[in-house]
Amino acid sequence: MQLSALYRYPLKSARGQVLHSSSLDALGLSGDRRWMLVERDNGRFLTQRAYPQMSQLSALLDAAGDLTLEAPGRAALTVAVPQADTDLRGVTIWRDTFRVPDAGDAAGQWLSEFIGKDVRLVHVPEQRTRFLPGGYGLVSDRVAFADGFPLLLIGQASLDDLVQRVGRPLEMLRFRPNLVVEGAQPYAEDGWKRIRIGEMEFRVLKPCERCIMTTIDPQTGERSADREPLATLKAYRQKEGDVLFGQNLVADGSGVLEVGMPVTVLE
Repeated sequence: MQLSALYRYPLKSARGQVLHSSSLDALGLSGDRRWMLVERDNGRFLTQRAYPQMSQLSALLDAAGDLTLEAPGRAALTVAVPQADTDLRGVTIWRDTFRVPDAGDAAGQWLSEFIGKDVRLVHVPEQRTRFLPGGYGLVSDRVAFADGFPLLLIGQASLDDLVQRVGRPLEMLRFRPNLVVEGAQPYAEDGWKRIRIGEMEFRVLKPCERCIMTTIDPQTGERSADREPLATLKAYRQKEGDVLFGQNLVADGSGVLEVGMPVTVLE
């Protein structure tokens, strides 16, 4: 088995980036989901679930961690990383409410015009990250703006099997993984507890629960009228009301990942 693809999502729910290599720490891939859009009035986070146009929003990181925003018909805007303890804004992501720095008025206006709603752009510094959902991982495990866990892994064979069942091509980016592994049987990742990629070890914590975002074409932002592939997944990947596809992971330690690295199941 080997690592066949790496993806990073600098701005939560915006377009993903294809990487050949990436540094990695306890929060996941370097720069992954460190930025987020929130409603100005209440700080609640925005995603493609309610705003599918976010699939057309590109957010690229430079070496300093600054973010360049691009969208169809709009001039690009580069946003500097805000200071960790200034202009703090209360935000809510699922059950977590905490305070993180606001990225400023220029970014807020640019994004509000694109989304069609009064929003703000926020950044999470390492010292303001969240704990994992209760009952999972160690006390020391932390997560940035990802839904619940630092990393998501999907087996290429699992997607290939789903494509056969649905009967049409499906992009891996539709499922927003960080790590893709090839060379395993379909859904083999369901049975893994610990793996090694290159020299780094990972704990596999829980399956990923899928939602309506899987029905949004990452290229066009359009939802599939037949609710695929979620409809097919529900038919054979539903457990206790949750539709499961992919596995959530935490890295033990830090290092560098590169496409092509060997993958070994340790447990």
